[in-house]
Amino acid sequence: MTPLPVPQLGNEITEAEITEWHKADGATVEEGEPIVTITTTKMAIELEAPAAGTLQIRVEEGEIAEVGTVLAEIA
Repeated sequence: MTPLPVPQLGNEITEAEITEWHKADGATVEEGEPIVTITTTKMAIELEAPAAGTLQIRVEEGEIAEVGTVLAEIA
């Protein structure tokens, strides 16, 4: 499995809200495909699938996750 963590987006940013999943849990994704939008106090950013496979969401929309938290895994 390939994890999709909340990336380090600067020294001041420690967490992000999961704004929108663009794919459903269990969906097939391609490497590089935008799959989720996260929002910090300073920006919104789309994260891409780090690998091709089946998306397994670990953190739901509206939840807050700290930097490094695994949002999803690609199997």
